[in-house]
Amino acid sequence: MLELARGVSQWAHGFKNAIIFLFNTGEEEGLNGAHSFISQHPWSDSIRIAIDLEAMGIGGKSSIFQAGPDPWAIEKFALVAKYPSAQIISQDIFTSGAIKSATDFQVYKELAGLSGLDFAFADNTAVYHTKNDKLSLLKPGSLQHLGENMLAFLFHSATSPSLPKGNDMESNIKSNQDTAIYFDILGTYKVTFRQQIANMLYNSVILQSLLIWITSVVMGGFSAALSLALSCFSIVLMWICSVSFASVVALVIPLVTYSPVPYISSPWLVAGLFGAPALLGAFLGQHVGYRLLVLYLSRTSGGRRGLPANLQANVAKLDAERWLYKSGLLQWLVLLVVGNYYKIGSTYLALAWLMSPAFAYGLLEATLSPVRLPRPLKIATLLIGLFVPFLLTSGLVIRLTATIIGTSVRFVRNPGTTPEWLQNVIVAMFIAAAVCLTLVYLLSYIHLSGAKVPVIITTGILFALSLAVVWSGVVPPFTEDTARAVNAVHVVDATGMHDLSGGKHEPTSYISLFSTTPGILEKETNIIGEEFVCGRDRYLDFVTFYVNYSCWTDKSAETGWKKSDIPIIHVEKDTKGEMRETQVLIDTRVSTRWSLGINMKEIEDFQMEDADGSEELIPQGEKSSVDGWHTIQFAGGKKSPTKFKFSLFWFKNSTQTTPNNLLLRLRTDVDRITPPMRSVLEKLPAWCSLFGKSTSPYTLTFLMSLPISI
Repeated sequence: MLELARGVSQWAHGFKNAIIFLFNTGEEEGLNGAHSFISQHPWSDSIRIAIDLEAMGIGGKSSIFQAGPDPWAIEKFALVAKYPSAQIISQDIFTSGAIKSATDFQVYKELAGLSGLDFAFADNTAVYHTKNDKLSLLKPGSLQHLGENMLAFLFHSATSPSLPKGNDMESNIKSNQDTAIYFDILGTYKVTFRQQIANMLYNSVILQSLLIWITSVVMGGFSAALSLALSCFSIVLMWICSVSFASVVALVIPLVTYSPVPYISSPWLVAGLFGAPALLGAFLGQHVGYRLLVLYLSRTSGGRRGLPANLQANVAKLDAERWLYKSGLLQWLVLLVVGNYYKIGSTYLALAWLMSPAFAYGLLEATLSPVRLPRPLKIATLLIGLFVPFLLTSGLVIRLTATIIGTSVRFVRNPGTTPEWLQNVIVAMFIAAAVCLTLVYLLSYIHLSGAKVPVIITTGILFALSLAVVWSGVVPPFTEDTARAVNAVHVVDATGMHDLSGGKHEPTSYISLFSTTPGILEKETNIIGEEFVCGRDRYLDFVTFYVNYSCWTDKSAETGWKKSDIPIIHVEKDTKGEMRETQVLIDTRVSTRWSLGINMKEIEDFQMEDADGSEELIPQGEKSSVDGWHTIQFAGGKKSPTKFKFSLFWFKNSTQTTPNNLLLRLRTDVDRITPPMRSVLEKLPAWCSLFGKSTSPYTLTFLMSLPISI
């Protein structure tokens, strides 16, 4: 951004519009910097478009993964960007909720009503939020790619007299009805068109396709209808077998390898581990449908009864081959209808996979004899027909697969709660879906060729070699640069130690090691030593998340902290009755970063003030909750206050009085490496990287709670 500001400043005298460079913080704590600018800064009312520069990795092209709602920015970017990279399928995935995350762009769009662009790097996402997310690994070419595109776009925007109307709601409502569909071709050319044009094109293709299908089935009669049903059945078998074969491998991998995700540092392994069985399953499933089709068509040869028996058999096989091909067209037609109905931006892929292969098929049917079919010419024509959809899809599938694999290192939000095989199954199912969607046409022409046995042997060898590689450990699952995400925390558990108990319970202290990556930690703890014990015996509630599986050691854990560091939850006043109100004073002591959970099943509302009640920090009003808890995260500087006053207003008919139920849960974090923690960190294997996010504790944390029965 500094380099962009330097470049822009040299030409700013000719600008019609100003450019504001916003360097903000607090994004991981809840998009605080962007929210503060939009809600408090006087310049926020003058903003017309917003550009957000994000990063989910440390390299690759800086791609647009969100745009709009007004199409002006994405259309102008396509016009001036030198090396455009943008795929609307990323926006579809992000806005669907499949990725539990948000960016500053959400604030600009939803709070301020602005339109714009959201960029991100996405290569090697395994380093995201780890200590390995460092400058030395950032690829200079990625910065150059972003800089050249953005500089051209900023110059164009600053000199343009026709910017969108900023936070004009009427304009945004109109733009929502006319959003842009966008995608790039090999990162050199960007295609954009409006949703209105897409609707017209999709509806036209859908109506024509339905007309052709209905006409062909009506003219073919019962035989054509049953042939269509059998070909569709082959598609179903293809999906079932492909997903099943790949998923079985996903379930087996954790049983035969140390790491349930052994392909993190070498993503190419998934081609053999999951791609090979998915392809084999797709072929075998479709082949069963093919054999049923041949059997049926051989018995209903119709007007070809005058042909010799061997020729009738060959014609039946050719007819079955064509029906399988047409079932692939029908598969993509269904996806086109669904995508068009729900206005999914990436529906253009279904259009490409339907129209281009359909044109190739129509050309073959119109020019070649169904009996004497020159196979080389047929294969060449089909490959030409598949060139465009493969061009649009291949790079996209590779990038999405790499992104899914990269997220495996931080896949588990609550360690120990997710089955070890789950991430494998997700990757396997995605690859199986890609195989069934993109290879459906080619698979239909293997059944008659001599490639059946080579396909089976090749996929089997590829799978066996990949499995042998991960089983033997020749290729390690993690490396120093692509590391396993772990948290090492010195925990002081003082739950139950509030003022009403008289301090009867002494706090417990231990070093805890847990991971957001699936798999056990015994290999790591064996290297560290320090008398670690692993298992599910200690349930850790860190307020923002919890841990069911961890490794812990009590060795020297009583050093490095003092009882005066333990936070205090003091009940100042508890007025019981029909409208119960409890006033609580919380002193976080040495910590200016803390998380507090409030039980919203018991508390209807609350108010937060500073210690003397002179400033209201959180007013009364409607409060949100997740799983019955409202969570407050606070992160301040060295001079931030540490004492806060809470007024808790109970529900009128609150009846829960079990001592084990909690009213408040508090975690305070201290950025301090204690002597026992230093010993653990020094011995931490090179393939492990500390995971740091707003919800993650610091290396020293104190846990405190207040029971309901105060």
